[in-house]
Amino acid sequence: MGCSRLDETVQHQLLDQARRAREAAYAPYSSFKVGAAVLTAAGEIFSGCNIENASLGATICAERVAIFTAVAAGCPDLTALAVIADTPDPIAPCGLCRQVLAEFSPNCRVLMATTAGRIRLANLKELLPLAFRFPPAESGEAG
Repeated sequence: MGCSRLDETVQHQLLDQARRAREAAYAPYSSFKVGAAVLTAAGEIFSGCNIENASLGATICAERVAIFTAVAAGCPDLTALAVIADTPDPIAPCGLCRQVLAEFSPNCRVLMATTAGRIRLANLKELLPLAFRFPPAESGEAG
């Protein structure tokens, strides 16, 4: 499955996994629970939830938990990411999560959703047009 297409069945599966992951979120400080799920090129889905810490810098977003879980399982070829939260508008991944996703899937499809069912679909390049690359591109362009 390529990144250019994300059919409704797969969207439903990703959002279902993200919703379930959100239920496990550990957010005692903000009460802001987020769930995420990533789809690999092989069709596997890995999920994650946000995990807060009293030392706020140690907090990790749901998207990175899902991405790191997939990579740790030997599946770094990601094609799509879904993220869901109880917000009025579909929630987008933070900048740090966008950069991490760009490391593994610069053309990834990103499905952003609310618990009430509002959905927005974008390509990661729309959300992070000038992703950092190391070493930088020869042409002087980032991304």
